[in-house]
Amino acid sequence: MKSKQYSPNETVAWRNLEALAQDSTKTTIADLFKSETDRAEKMSVEIGGIVLDFSKNLVSQDVLSELMALVDESNLETHRDAMFAGESINSTEDRAVLHAALRAEPEDANTPQEKERNRLVKTQLDHVREVSEKIRSGGWQGSTGKSITDIVNIGIGGSDLGPKLACNGLAEFAHPDIDIHFISNVDGAEILTTLAKLNPETTLITVASKTFTTQETLLNAKTAINWFETKLGLSSAQSSPHFIALTANRDNAVSYGIPESQILEFAEWVGGRYSLWSSIGLSIAISIGFERFSDMLAGAREMDLHFRTAPIDQNMPVIMAVLGIWYTNFLNAQSSAVIPYCERLLLLPSYLQQLDMESNGKSTTLEGEPVSYNTGPILWGQTGTNGQHAFFQLLHQGTRLVPIDFIAAVNDNLSNKEHHRVLLGNMLGQSSALMMGQPAPKNQPYRFYEGNKPSNTLLMNSLSAKNFGALVALYEHKVFVQGSLWNINSFDQWGVELGKKMANELLDAEHSDGNLDPSTKRLFNHIDSNSL
Repeated sequence: MKSKQYSPNETVAWRNLEALAQDSTKTTIADLFKSETDRAEKMSVEIGGIVLDFSKNLVSQDVLSELMALVDESNLETHRDAMFAGESINSTEDRAVLHAALRAEPEDANTPQEKERNRLVKTQLDHVREVSEKIRSGGWQGSTGKSITDIVNIGIGGSDLGPKLACNGLAEFAHPDIDIHFISNVDGAEILTTLAKLNPETTLITVASKTFTTQETLLNAKTAINWFETKLGLSSAQSSPHFIALTANRDNAVSYGIPESQILEFAEWVGGRYSLWSSIGLSIAISIGFERFSDMLAGAREMDLHFRTAPIDQNMPVIMAVLGIWYTNFLNAQSSAVIPYCERLLLLPSYLQQLDMESNGKSTTLEGEPVSYNTGPILWGQTGTNGQHAFFQLLHQGTRLVPIDFIAAVNDNLSNKEHHRVLLGNMLGQSSALMMGQPAPKNQPYRFYEGNKPSNTLLMNSLSAKNFGALVALYEHKVFVQGSLWNINSFDQWGVELGKKMANELLDAEHSDGNLDPSTKRLFNHIDSNSL
């Protein structure tokens, strides 16, 4: 990847945006609507079954123009082409970043390397199809000859959040006779209480780990093995039909005892937080069927093609990315909120927390220099209307600037017309109230709503598998664009390592006193002396 020397805050566009930010306090979003009579129409983009309305943002046409100029002055186009070509854009780990290849079609491959990659992915996904269909049809049987009724997916991070989000989000299409359970936390209460409710004869464990060395995942898997031994007399995972491995490291899974025929692989270039499109998504395919899993991939591919080909001022991921940069770098917003008005998307904020904050929570440039500007914001959220009775007080009358993404489906087959109309009315009412505000009645200053609070609205025609896939891919590319504009590596996660290292040292009896700080040492001694 040959990129020009680039520091975002040294560009002409950045300096112009700093000047425009000084003027932003002199206008309101409501004023912009008055001066731009076609603002709602102009600030709307549609791709497939998703519409983005970004007209309720505190951006004039001048600001939007300079944000696009910032994109032009950046290395985004070079980075985007390098990612899709399979170059090692994850420079600190010397890895390619090719989650988009997991949803590519044969006609997307132009080079011999891309064609070979496409064949590899097809082989791996064919294995997902074969296994998921066998389980769904009742053909996969436990050690006593009974069909599987419960899947327990053991993983953490991307091996848990993505599949769990998809299975919850697409619950409308779930298999009627198979329940999916997700275990991630090393807290033993989670797995022990889950297993206690299940019949071991009809339970299948999927152990999802890229390296098959993840401490939390393997400890939970060990607990599951012990459960089968106690309940069914099975001494290990060896030759047991109750265990499947989902991994990029076949050798480690074999060494662990998983039968080779029960190992579903994915490529080493699949990042953990981008892995739901791969064999890690087996639980999704079991839940909704492989045909709809393929629809999910197709929706993501549609967003990939849009991201690669649409002009930047009509490019949905680019637009969402630069709006976030405007608030983070020029208006001093410290966080952003994602509010899905759909209970089945309850886990979307959690999923996006990993995607965004693990990707762009960086303070070092691609050249290894400290950054001199803010990077990834804190991302948080909850479903509406629940959030309206919790943190919306702060959004409306608090002192902090929090840009919001409102997300909803126009149609919902699991709801009814009355409920859904009230739900969508609440969402639209909140976004309008946040923008417009309200003056305080006489002698009641506490009823003052400042307004001028920005938001995006994303509307899906329905929460179909295809639209779900497009929505997730949209945020993937948004995060990529921001990382590129900030000149950071969005694909490593070294910040996770230190805490793990210190935990392992603490748990090693020989090093429990080690180089610990006095507070941690005293707390650990308290735990030891009070443990039953």
